[in-house]
Amino acid sequence: MALLTLGLGSNLQPEYHISLALDALYAHFGELVLSSVFESEAVGFQGGNFLNMVVATHTDLPLDDISLLLKELENCSGRKRDQHRFSPRTLDIDILTLGDLQGEHHGIVLPRPEITVNAYVLWPMSQVCPERIDPHSGHSYRVLWAGYDRSQQKLWPVDFTWDGRRLSLSRTHVGPPQPQ
Repeated sequence: MALLTLGLGSNLQPEYHISLALDALYAHFGELVLSSVFESEAVGFQGGNFLNMVVATHTDLPLDDISLLLKELENCSGRKRDQHRFSPRTLDIDILTLGDLQGEHHGIVLPRPEITVNAYVLWPMSQVCPERIDPHSGHSYRVLWAGYDRSQQKLWPVDFTWDGRRLSLSRTHVGPPQPQ
C-alpha cells in the first residue's frame, strides 16, 4: 500500500466542508492521520481566510481513481469548476504525494510543488509525515518547515474538533482542552 497525502482547504463554510470531507475520506480509506487545522489568509486573490490541513492514509487505489473520487467529493460539496483558479472554495482537495511517484501522472504533478512553497501545506505536512523526504530538496518535511521563512505567509492553528477528536487548538487557547 502506498502512502497518500492530501491537502484540504476551504473558505466557504470551512468547518462544515472540512468535516464532511473527513467523514467521506474516512469512509473510503479507513484510518487517517490528521494534521492540525490552520487558518490562513487567501493566497493569490482577495478573499476570506481559508482553513487548511493535511490528511495521510494508505491505499492501493491507482492515481486516476483517487483523482476521480476527490473530484466527486469536491463536487458534492458544491465546488464550482467554472470559476477562476484563485477564488473562494467550498472544498479543495489536492493530492500532495502518492507513494514514491514523481513527475506528471494523469495531469497531476507529484509531489505537488506547493508543498514546499506554501506554509498552509508545509506546516501540516511536517506534522503528518515529518521524516518523509521531499525528493526535490533531499530534506525531510520537518527540516523544511524548521527552515521556512514564516514571514512569507500568515498562518495560525485554530480550534477544530472532528468525530469527537480535538485536532487542533488556537494559539490563544490557555489550559487543558475543554470538554465537549
